[in-house]
Amino acid sequence: MQTYSVESLPRPIGYVLGGGGSLGAVQVGMLQALSERDVQPDLVAGTSVGSINGAVLASDPLGAANRLSHVWARLTRAKVFPGNLIAQALLLQRAKTHLFPNTGLADMIVDFLGSTTDFEHLRVPFAAVTMDVATAQPHVIRHGPLLPALLASSAIPGIYPPVDYDGLHLYDGGVVANVPMRQAVDMGARSLIVLDCFFPGQLPGSTDTLADILLYTALVTMRSQAVAEATLVAESLPVVYLPGPTPKLVSPLDFTHTTDLIADAYTSARRFLEDVRITGPGLYHQAPPGGGALA
Repeated sequence: MQTYSVESLPRPIGYVLGGGGSLGAVQVGMLQALSERDVQPDLVAGTSVGSINGAVLASDPLGAANRLSHVWARLTRAKVFPGNLIAQALLLQRAKTHLFPNTGLADMIVDFLGSTTDFEHLRVPFAAVTMDVATAQPHVIRHGPLLPALLASSAIPGIYPPVDYDGLHLYDGGVVANVPMRQAVDMGARSLIVLDCFFPGQLPGSTDTLADILLYTALVTMRSQAVAEATLVAESLPVVYLPGPTPKLVSPLDFTHTTDLIADAYTSARRFLEDVRITGPGLYHQAPPGGGALA
């Protein structure tokens, strides 16, 4: 049976970046490992924080890993999720739908993208995945201004406010497509490289705060959805599912572990990419500690 490395994946190659709050830092390490090999995305699809990292990747495929590492190093919980418990309670009482304003998130997106403000300015095709509240179905945005699209893709229910975009009421796409593999296939991908914040065996930590509990429960549910979808998509094309760092309990609202997450994810992804051999359609991944499938 003929085998080949990740550099020889059938094109177009789609990079798929999932959501995960502060755990999106692992995608930076994965991109660093990928940048050392002769493989670049022909298209990118992202959800939530993966849409933000993905937009940077689509704007600068060669320099994205370096650019993202510098921006991620400056992120703090106070910047992305501003306000103390009292401020959160007052906002929830007034707005009824969320704990945090999305002003800090908007500043973060501008910091990430710089002068890149529109989908048409990107170097490779990019899709930001959101959820249409009216239909509870994924809604893919591929044209127009980036900032509102990324705010919508990252509008975690209960955490951030929904976003009105082009006549639609939108929430975080992670609710229905946290790792948007099917959306990348719909864009024309013939092979996928998946950057998921929770593989292998990676689960977010949770504390007793309402914000942490909301995000924790949502992300655990989203993870099960991604596992099922990966198996289905892999029936028709190669899906290279990069391993994450050594499992550790880290809250998706905690930005104090960024450096370690990036370094550990880089090491894991680099080793995996050196060894993986592809034979055709299928799911290529590293078994979780103790063996087993992608679960």
